[in-house]
Amino acid sequence: MTELAFVDMGRTRLLVADDDPILREFAVVHLSSPDVAVEVAEDGAQAWERLGLGGVDLALVDLDMPVMNGFELIERIRWDEALKHLPIVVVTGREDMAAVDRAFALGATSFVVKPLNWRLLLHQLAYVLRSSRAEAEVRRELDKARREADLKARILRLSQQKLIAPLDAMLNAVETIEQATNDARIQGSLTQIAKATVDLTRVHDDMAEAGRRSTS
Repeated sequence: MTELAFVDMGRTRLLVADDDPILREFAVVHLSSPDVAVEVAEDGAQAWERLGLGGVDLALVDLDMPVMNGFELIERIRWDEALKHLPIVVVTGREDMAAVDRAFALGATSFVVKPLNWRLLLHQLAYVLRSSRAEAEVRRELDKARREADLKARILRLSQQKLIAPLDAMLNAVETIEQATNDARIQGSLTQIAKATVDLTRVHDDMAEAGRRSTS
């Protein structure tokens, strides 16, 4: 455990992609803790292969790497359905903001400049992770709301198919019987049936309207 391990990131797996072997070694030393596992990749291609296995919570990505540079790696991550929300912190030794601007345009979450201050980096990674996990929770709640809305819509469609048609049939039957009899008692019963049928139809219409408002 290093002196920086007090920074709370929860149970986390970091992937550090950098072609500098010394930086990779330092990353393992300074970022690892009992709760934080650090894996390393020496280029973008190796990092992409590891990300495909899943389980990575955050990627620390150098922009200047052989085989596949950081820009291409970021672009691939953002196009991948399973990885598109992965937080990516760019590590760069460049002084020009054009590289940083390009990285953000491709989907980088944050950036740090070499030489790294490991204490500050740990705090920044913790902040990025908290933000990413909060966003993930919001997405889960939105997905849950959408599923519930879809279920309501399916129930309404089913009720319309299974309820409205029988109610219409009952009203038609009442009208037919009324025309075929002059019995006052039967006529009275038919009137009650017709009224109840109309009331049920209105209840259904009110439920359908409420459902449409709640899903709009």
